[in-house]
Amino acid sequence: MADTKDWTWVLDRACPDCGFDAGTLPRTAIGATIRVVVERFAVELEGPDDAVRRRPEPEVWSTLEYGCHLVDVVVIGAGRLQLLRTEVDPTFPNWDQDESAIARRYAEQDPAEVRIELQHAGSVLADAFDGVADDEWSRRGTRSNGSVFTVESFGRYLAHDLVHHVWDIDRPSPLQPGVAR
Repeated sequence: MADTKDWTWVLDRACPDCGFDAGTLPRTAIGATIRVVVERFAVELEGPDDAVRRRPEPEVWSTLEYGCHLVDVVVIGAGRLQLLRTEVDPTFPNWDQDESAIARRYAEQDPAEVRIELQHAGSVLADAFDGVADDEWSRRGTRSNGSVFTVESFGRYLAHDLVHHVWDIDRPSPLQPGVAR
């Protein structure tokens, strides 16, 4: 199912679902947060193949599909961070995450390869955030929907996105309360 929500509100208050409060994340902790979440997700991709590929509900992605999505989020995030750091007030190209899921055939990917891609891309992104200079944190850019980010708010937004997707695969199923997916 298409996600049409505007998630920028997570910069102003804690997420009621995953509990992560992006607004309180120190900018110096963005890189470390990315590393921790990517490694946590990489462990999930090492699970039994049938479990990694199984959708808990028809309209909810499997761990593998979320892993593929995270690879895209991290790679696109690194590109957007590069734009923020090198251009004056860039506008980010539109990204249709649902189109990417179909085009890249998320459900058909090899979990081991996705894990390697995620770890590599996550390391690149985390290193890039660790390398942001003090005078770069306030550089601005605009998403295609008009949302304005600074390097700092973009990093916090990305951190929430990654944390939230770990919650997505760990939360209890509404069909079986108390049973993790």
